[in-house]
Amino acid sequence: MKRCRMLTGVNTTAPTRLPVLLPSAAATIGAARRERHEGTFRLNLKLWHGGALLLLLLIFLGVAEAANGTREGPWAILWRWKWFVLQGFGLNLLISFLAMALGTVAGAVLGLMQVSLLAPVRTSSWVVTQFFRNSPWLVLLFTVMLLLPFEIEIGDTVFPIPDWTKAVIGFSLPIMANLSEVVRGAVISIPSGQWESSESLAFSRRQTIWMIILPQCFKRMIPPWMNWYCILAMATPLCSIMGVEESVTHVSQAMAAEDNRPDLLTPFYSFLLLIHFVYTYPIARWTISLERKFAVKL
Repeated sequence: MKRCRMLTGVNTTAPTRLPVLLPSAAATIGAARRERHEGTFRLNLKLWHGGALLLLLLIFLGVAEAANGTREGPWAILWRWKWFVLQGFGLNLLISFLAMALGTVAGAVLGLMQVSLLAPVRTSSWVVTQFFRNSPWLVLLFTVMLLLPFEIEIGDTVFPIPDWTKAVIGFSLPIMANLSEVVRGAVISIPSGQWESSESLAFSRRQTIWMIILPQCFKRMIPPWMNWYCILAMATPLCSIMGVEESVTHVSQAMAAEDNRPDLLTPFYSFLLLIHFVYTYPIARWTISLERKFAVKL
């Protein structure tokens, strides 16, 4: 057998008699990567970018303090009120936790009803899902706040219903509808062979769903479930319109206590934006990693 000459750009160590053209392969891989990431905005940040932003922030703080003269600076005022604002943010978290728990339970039931074999059950659950899924969150919140009573009287005992409890119910309705679609989509994404195999083993439909289908759906439902929690956590400041004393309301009260100085707008609302971002951004990144981990390999 004749020995091949060493050619530039040709891999002669590959386990084949046909040489592989490395430049052509590299160009093909590069084109595939560009096509995959086409339309994706990527920001290549370096360490000096953060240093430059920090320097600009310090200059801004120095100018703001110098302009105030003898008055207490806005950032010093924010530092005094930081725990008061964080206390309101704690109520945001409580509302998001409870609304997500309530919406998850109701959404799971509603989603399983959408795959029922009974046409009336399937149709009614679909109508409820589509109604709350396509309704504005703020309108649902107003409706629940205004329709629910302020207190319930049972015998001689009066039980008040706080506004934050109504907010939990109002936020749980759209979460319920969207998670219903998540559950329905996860169930119907399971290959039909799973249903046929369980039927051949004399499993009932309830046993098939609870013992075979749902365990396979959990991994597929976790990333969208976390995504909807992030959306809910970012939407909880809407309840401040109805007087719920959460973070936005606490910011307004703190600024009112400082005579509503215009220079307080930037530090207070920047701090509010920062704490919401610091809380939700890691969850969003975790969701992306779980989507890659649990992606269905075809």
